[in-house]
Amino acid sequence: MKQDKIGIGLIGTGFARSAQAPAFQLCDGAELVAVCSGHYENAVKVASEFKIANACESYEQLLALEEVSLVVVSAPPYLHHPISIAALNAGKHVICEKPMAMNANEAREMTELAATKPNQLSIIDHELRFNPTWRRMKELVDGGFLGDLHHISVTIASGFRHSAQRPWNWWSQKSAGGGLLGALGSHAIDAIRWMFGEIESVSSAVATLVPERKDPKTGEMKKNETDDYCSFLVRFGSSEGRTSHGVVMLSSLFASGGKNQITAVGSNGTLVLDGEEMLLGAIGYNHPFEEMSLADRAREISVIPDNIWARSFYHLARETVQALREGRTEIAHAATFADGLRCQEVIDSILRSETEQRWINIGE
Repeated sequence: MKQDKIGIGLIGTGFARSAQAPAFQLCDGAELVAVCSGHYENAVKVASEFKIANACESYEQLLALEEVSLVVVSAPPYLHHPISIAALNAGKHVICEKPMAMNANEAREMTELAATKPNQLSIIDHELRFNPTWRRMKELVDGGFLGDLHHISVTIASGFRHSAQRPWNWWSQKSAGGGLLGALGSHAIDAIRWMFGEIESVSSAVATLVPERKDPKTGEMKKNETDDYCSFLVRFGSSEGRTSHGVVMLSSLFASGGKNQITAVGSNGTLVLDGEEMLLGAIGYNHPFEEMSLADRAREISVIPDNIWARSFYHLARETVQALREGRTEIAHAATFADGLRCQEVIDSILRSETEQRWINIGE
C-alpha cells in the first residue's frame, strides 16, 4: 500500500543518533516520530535534538504508536530478536541492525515470521551494499570481470569500538552480543556472500587479546568477555570441479584504525577495494591497475558524518523510504532476513570451528 508519509521509530540512541536520524531527516516523505533507549534520558536528549515528538520509555510503548510504520532496531544484539518479533507482529516494517541475532536459532525464528508477512519490509542494516563503489565492485564481479574466482582476502583493521583504551561496556559483554565478529565480521561475511557467493565451510581462530577493560562507573578493571580478534579461512561452493578460497582477518587493536581492504583474484582479472572506497581493477597478470571508484554524493551533505557507515546508511534510508512510499517491500541489493540468517549461520560456524579446532560446514 502506498504511503505519503513514512513514520520512523528509532530503537536505540548510538548509531541511531549519529547516523540514522540525520539520514532519515533528509529523506523526502520520512518523518522521525518516536525514539526509545535503554536509558530514557538518552531518548529525551535525542528527541530534543532532532525534534522528535515521542520519547518513549520502552520499545513496547514505541510499537504501540499508530503513526510509526517503520521501526529501526538499533539496540544491542541481544534485543534484536524480541524487538523484531514484536515489531513484525505489530504490523511494522523493520530494519534490524547486524548481527541479526544472538544465534542462528533466533535468526531463523525472525526469518520464518517475516516470511509470513510479505506486505511488511524486513531487512538487515548491511548498509555497505548501498555504497556506490561497493555496488560498482559487485557489478564488475557479476559482469565477469574476474572470470573464474580463484581466491579473495578481506582485512578489517579497526581501532574504533574495541581498541585497548576503550572502557568496559556492553561491547565487552557476551550476554549482550558484544564482540568484533558480530559487529564487523558480520559485514565482512555479508559482503563476501553478496559479491562472491555462498560460503560452504570455515576454519577459524577467535581470540580475546585484551583481557580486561576499565569500568567507567567504578574505575576498576573488569573482565572482557568478547572477542577482539578473529581470522578465518573460507571455502566457496565448487563450480565445474573448481573450489574457490578466501581468508578474512579482523582486528580491533590497530592504534590508528588500520586499513581495510578486499582483494579478489580470478582467471581474467583482479579487483582491489582499497581503504573501503577506492576500487582498483586490472585485467590479466601484467596490466596496470586502473581506478574504478564512483563518487558518493553523500560526501557533499554536511549533516551526514564523514564515514562510510553513515554515508552508506543515508543511501539505504533513502531507497527504503522511496520503496515504502511506492508500496514496495523489496529493495534491490538490500540484505533480507534470509541473508541475515545465513550470515548468522556462518558466524555460529566460525565460533564452533574455534571451539572444535576443525573445518565446519555451514549449517552442520
